[in-house]
Amino acid sequence: MGTNKKKSGASSERAGSNAAGDKKKEGVDNANKMEDKGRQKQKLAVFVEEAQGRKTLQGMRAITAQGFARASGVKVSVANNFIRSLESKGVLSNVGGYSGHRVYKLIK
Repeated sequence: MGTNKKKSGASSERAGSNAAGDKKKEGVDNANKMEDKGRQKQKLAVFVEEAQGRKTLQGMRAITAQGFARASGVKVSVANNFIRSLESKGVLSNVGGYSGHRVYKLIK
């Protein structure tokens, strides 16, 4: 159980000024991150047009609500509702998945 060395006055001043500078930088970074999140939420659409949604689905091999949402730029809940409506129309069929993460295939 040794004791800590005493720091000289100059080294303690440098350590104090660096810590204050780092805190200012962190505050600016956090503000930028919050702005980016706000912008990202505005990009997401609230609905999917049928023609555009089918075009997006044709390029996908394994269709999931999460994958379709990412590809079309909508919320997962919107994508899930769109996929369910296509399934009821007979355009998509459920081929697997579990626990809410269903995998669909396009019927031509």
